[in-house]
Amino acid sequence: MSEPEIITGIISFPARLDKALAEATDLSRERIKALLADGAIRVDGAVASSASAKMRGGEAFAIALPPPEPLDLEPQDIPLAIVFEDEHLIVVDKPAGMVVHPAAGNRDGTLVNALLHHCRGRLSGINGVARPGIVHRIDKDTSGLLVVAKTDAAHEGLATQFAAHTIHRRYLAVCAGHPHPAQGTIDARLGRSDRDRKKMAVLDPGSSRGKRAITHYRVLERLDHATLIECRLETGRTHQVRVHCLSIGHPLLGDPVYGRTPKALRSLLADLGFERQALHAAELGFEHPVTGEAVRFRAEMPPDMRELIDETTR
Repeated sequence: MSEPEIITGIISFPARLDKALAEATDLSRERIKALLADGAIRVDGAVASSASAKMRGGEAFAIALPPPEPLDLEPQDIPLAIVFEDEHLIVVDKPAGMVVHPAAGNRDGTLVNALLHHCRGRLSGINGVARPGIVHRIDKDTSGLLVVAKTDAAHEGLATQFAAHTIHRRYLAVCAGHPHPAQGTIDARLGRSDRDRKKMAVLDPGSSRGKRAITHYRVLERLDHATLIECRLETGRTHQVRVHCLSIGHPLLGDPVYGRTPKALRSLLADLGFERQALHAAELGFEHPVTGEAVRFRAEMPPDMRELIDETTR
């Protein structure tokens, strides 16, 4: 068995022990609490056990960090469109048809399988497990940008930004019909449908179920019986753009779950073999969780959506 990595340093400011160590290392506070419970942290030579212990500053610490446990999934050599990568995180342009995370019925061929191969030997481990940190997802048949953490610190920092709704997310979509007004905000609570628990639905504003969801949309181009729109998300709920567009009477073209394809376009979609929701995560922006730099990434519209737009241009 591999020997633990010993991380040493000096606590530089007065704070709770877990906060002080999180600031001094790349470890999350949750990971530090687990290491404290395992007796793996010493402060001034003594084994520490309390995350809330008050530090004055100037104490010496040593952390015996065990090697990350392998994730029980198969790394697979699947091509990835990498938009950005450093030692802390990776941004990929996911193709339509790829599942993000393994689940029942999808144990391989996923983005996580591909990342385990690509990042082999370069994952410091999320909470002690050598795995990519998935902090958000996009649907299997939605294309576009995803950021994935490679370290505890990046995972915690990105998760905090997603929870605070400070991440910039811009989607491109082709919806049925022509939305009026040409721009607006959909502020509608989302939760599981009472009729079909596999689907999401807009809930009554006073409902105690579900979560508030906000989408800002704007028409970019009027097409034949359809419209190219951009959607900027304040929140990131499951199927948010798809359900919000349906709620205003303009479901996304090709959506097999929420779609109502106009009769005039059914034969065109069949001829193109377009069988997914016309939705692409085109922009992603956030504060780098380690460097603090404001970063923004863009992904070109995939060929199938471009062809759909070209064929429906008036």
